[in-house]
Order: sequence, then C-alpha cells, then structure tokens
Amino acid sequence: MMKSYRVVVVGMGKRGMHHATTFKANPRFELAGICDIDQARLDAAAAKLGGPQTGTDAAKLAKAVKPDIFCFCTLPHLRLPFVRMGVESGARLIAFEKPVALTSREAMEMKRLLEGAGVKAVVSHQHRYGPHYRKVAEIAASGTLGRIQTVTATSTGWMTHMLSHLVDYARWYTGCPKALWAMAQAAGRGKLADNHPSPDYLAGVVQFEGNIRGYFEAGAGAPDQPEVAKWWGKNRISVQGTEGFAEVLTNGGWRAVTRRDGYQSGEGAMNYEADMPPYIQEMAEWLDSDAQPHACNFANAYAGFEIMAALQRSAATGGQIALPLTAPADEQELLRQALAERPVMVSAPVNAKEYGLTT
Repeated sequence: MMKSYRVVVVGMGKRGMHHATTFKANPRFELAGICDIDQARLDAAAAKLGGPQTGTDAAKLAKAVKPDIFCFCTLPHLRLPFVRMGVESGARLIAFEKPVALTSREAMEMKRLLEGAGVKAVVSHQHRYGPHYRKVAEIAASGTLGRIQTVTATSTGWMTHMLSHLVDYARWYTGCPKALWAMAQAAGRGKLADNHPSPDYLAGVVQFEGNIRGYFEAGAGAPDQPEVAKWWGKNRISVQGTEGFAEVLTNGGWRAVTRRDGYQSGEGAMNYEADMPPYIQEMAEWLDSDAQPHACNFANAYAGFEIMAALQRSAATGGQIALPLTAPADEQELLRQALAERPVMVSAPVNAKEYGLTT
C-alpha cells in the first residue's frame, strides 16, 4: 500500500480551495488541516472538505497537525514568513503560489532556509499541465524546430500576476538554458498599489546560453490576442527555430509550422480542474523518491524568478543586469523610485479598462 501524506492548506480563497479540494480527492494525501484568518470562510470551507482540523493561526495549526506538506495560498508579500513557518513545522515539502517572491532579498533568504533545512518546495506554475502547453513542449523538444533561436512571451496581465508564468514556460520550451543577462524598460505606476504590485507595463530581453534570445512583455502595452476572449487568457508564448515555430495561447490552443510536418494546430484552454490533479500527484511522487523532481520544483522556479528580478532591476536602474544574481535587492522599491508619473499607454482598447484608463 502506498504511503499517504498529511497536508495543511493555509488560505481558503479561490486558489486555496483548488489545492485543498484536489489534495482531498487524491488517495495519496490526507487533508489534515485548513487555515484562514476569516472564520466564516474557514467554516464554509471545512463543511465542503469533510471537516478537517481548522484554525485561524497557521503556525499553531501546523504544530498540532505535523504535516508532511505545508501548502499556503496567500498574497505574495507573505512568502518568506510562511516558508519559514513551513520549515519550522517540520514539513518535508512546502507548496505555494507564484511568484516565488516580490524581491530578491526575500527569495534569497527563502532559498537559504529551504536548502539549510533540506526541505523540498514547489511553486504553482500549473499551466504547464495543460495539453496545449505540453504539445508545444513536445514539439520544441522533438528537434523538428531545428536549432532554437528565439522565445517570445507576452501577457496583457501585469507583471507580478503573469511574468512568472511566462518566464517559466519560456525556459521549459527552450530546454532550460542558463540566463546570462537581462535588460528591460517599464512604464506606469497604477498597479504599484495592487496586491500583486507591478509596473503597468514591463518589456525586456534576456540572453540565454546557446545563443537563444528571449523577449518578454507583461502589462498594458503588451499586444492583444484577439483570438482569445478571456482577458486573463490573452497570453502567448512562441518558440522559434531554424526549421519552424510553435506557440501556445493560454485560452486559445496551440499551433505550429515546421519544415517536416507543415501546419498543425489544436485546441486547449487553462482548466484548473484538469491541471491541478497532476500538479498535486507529482508532490507524492517526489516525496516517494528523489529520482524525478516535481516539474514545478523550487530550483527551477528560482531560476525563473532571478530573470524576473533582473528585468525589474534593469527597468529601474538602466543597462544590462548579469545573471545569476549575486547580491540581494528590493526590486519593488527600486521601481517605485524610478517609474515616472506619466500614465501608461495601452497597446489596444481591450487593455484600457483593466488599467483604469479611457481610450
């Protein structure tokens, strides 16, 4: 009989419920405890989840439950204290939402804590489990694109919500090459006050090993994808080689053109109900054995985070930023100091409402 793992999930909002529901549905896990600071929301969640142990204090609950997995689904400014809490709880694996952190200062401390304690960690870049995302990865890895030259990734959603996703999948499609440097520009201060604080628009380039160039855009100035109706699904990642290209749209399927196979396309859209189960299942498999790390493992996510942080540093201070990063910084504060008061200019009217603008 396969071992089951005890789980605590902190935060009973939308994403916390996605995680808790999926853990409960998988026989490899015991949903032992849930936590939220809102008692009414916690009680409602417990009723839906079969009555696990509950608490409004995550540290106390984790101490009582002694979980194998400490999962938290909270706002990004709380990453470091909850990682520390997970380590102190004795959990073997900590799972949390993207982005890794808001600043490299926090992220470097999180990395030190996890490595020092020997605790595994997973960051929820779960879009990669969508069949359309996987199809593009399959084509890119098959060699039919020839020598990979360029990856382009854009999202109309703002940086702290979406750039982490873009960078993660762009690295995946290009074979996870080492990033050498990054350079970027940013505009607009409106979303600095958001609970996912960001410039309204950030665009930049990344040089990878193997002469692979990455182009990234997130926010109001990013191009519309008119084929996609859902605004948060207007994300496009395209990988190009000497023999063809392949691309995915978060809510618009995939397509490819290659010398060998001609034009191909298929459907696909982000679907939490379909994407969460394999993401959760891989946690059990990684705890079973180190042979196959989770696809969303912390080391991989941290490499993507460094790129995201370097783009922000460049936008704030100018010039190219060498990678990997060697010293911590507060990229959020750098952007607040550097961004001009000028309003951002949108790429298309569809973006204006989300950024509080009129066209």
